[in-house]
Formats: sequence, structure tokens, C-alpha cells
Amino acid sequence: MGKRKFTHVERFASEILRMREEGQTRREIAEHLGLTKEQIKNWINRYNRRKRNLAAGILPKPKGRPKQRPLDGEEDYKKEIARLQMENQLLRDFLRFTERK
Repeated sequence: MGKRKFTHVERFASEILRMREEGQTRREIAEHLGLTKEQIKNWINRYNRRKRNLAAGILPKPKGRPKQRPLDGEEDYKKEIARLQMENQLLRDFLRFTERK
């Protein structure tokens, strides 16, 4: 099997772990899966780091943009209205400053 230039190594996670438990070297694993030794080495290092952090109680950071929490309660609505009023005032001031209005 030829070497792959790019692949998602996570697809082979269970197989990599099984082969490591059997005592195979990184090079043997890479040759068997058609990956480079560096890809296997980097994946194993990331896997070990995740395991260490979880054992130490450090949770992984969530990926992507944080979710906005829904508005609930009168206080949240008042804050949102105040923010929008301030934003409108800033836009009005900007338009006056640029003499567009």
C-alpha cells in the first residue's frame, strides 16, 4: 500500500491502539496502514496528551463558536434593549459625523 499524503488518522484510532498493545512499532503500524511514521508518532503523542489531561481533570476545550444562551427573564430583556439602544445611538452619531443624515 502506498503512502497517503493526507488522511484523517482518527479513522484508524482503534486499529493503531490495538497494534500498539500487540507490541508493534510505529514504523510497522505506519507501513500496515499506508501512513508515514510521523503521522503515527504525532497521533500517539496527541492521544497520550489527551489521556494525561483527562486523568489530571483537565477537560478538553469545546470546538467552534460558543453558543448564545437564550434570553430568559425581564432583566435579560432590559439589558438587550439597552445594548440595542446604545448601538443605535452610535450609528446615529456616526452618520451625523459623516454628514450622511
